[in-house]
Amino acid sequence: MSRVLVSGLINIETTLRVEGFPIPYVPVRYPFFGIQSTVSGVGYNVAKALTVLGDDVRFLSLVGDDAAGLLVRERLTVEAIPGDRVLRALRQTPQSVILYDGAGRRLINTDLKDIQEQTYPVELFDAGLQGCALAALCNVNFSRPFLARAHQFGVRVATDVHTISDLDDDYNRDFMAAADILFMSDELLPCSPEAWVRRLWDHYGVEIAVVGLGTHGALLGIRGDGALERLPAVRTRPVVSTIGAGDALFSAFIHEMGGGRAPEAALRRAMVFASYKIGEASASAGFLDEHGLAALIAALPAAGGMPRSGSVGDRPEQEVIKVYRE
Repeated sequence: MSRVLVSGLINIETTLRVEGFPIPYVPVRYPFFGIQSTVSGVGYNVAKALTVLGDDVRFLSLVGDDAAGLLVRERLTVEAIPGDRVLRALRQTPQSVILYDGAGRRLINTDLKDIQEQTYPVELFDAGLQGCALAALCNVNFSRPFLARAHQFGVRVATDVHTISDLDDDYNRDFMAAADILFMSDELLPCSPEAWVRRLWDHYGVEIAVVGLGTHGALLGIRGDGALERLPAVRTRPVVSTIGAGDALFSAFIHEMGGGRAPEAALRRAMVFASYKIGEASASAGFLDEHGLAALIAALPAAGGMPRSGSVGDRPEQEVIKVYRE
């Protein structure tokens, strides 16, 4: 078990399953059990996944002093995520509405309310960081001042910049420059993922970079030995929604690294974790605990219990899916 500080967004997430994109106009629809609302957000998803996996999480976030904020606090208690550093400092709690289809495509609409104009008390960050092996600082503005501060305390920084296309991106360059472990998607990259990681090494000196490749798996880059390796997508159970796959991959990777695994082994296990997660509709649902993850990996047909060819499960009735982008 590792002690990890997580700083990031919480929002109320409403998901709606649609038949496909584009969406034809009709005046009314009745998607029975197709609409769900729950607590989510990148910070919450990461904090919950790490808690389920058994880590000691110090969670920093901001919510509103409203009914949605009360719902957040109730869920934190139910999920055993410490909520003493989740502050009611916003006018309203952020919300998102996500449309998704059966093919894995999604349209995410996120209303951040006034969170991007708010700051988080530095003294609470300093206190929460004590004894932490890693700071998972999600790319929301109130996390920005903590990037340099974590390094001042000798704590490694992990972050995910999601869809990125420019090394000098005004919003994300602080996060990329500070990251010891950096995750991102290949969806908008201006070059091959391998070329992009080499640019990251030259520009920022990022030690460990992971690029999500959607149905093609993930690319792992380790600057110390110049290693670049593509790992194939993992298949576990039927996909319901790809929302939150990236958060799950990121969370499980830093959990496995915190447990002493080498980066390649950590990413292979994280891909199994993320693949299983996308069998649920909500971004904050479908997380395996350590025992469940170990049992799933042990059941894999590949040598040593770890996926090498991308196939998982040998029962005829078992449907297959792949890890999609966050």
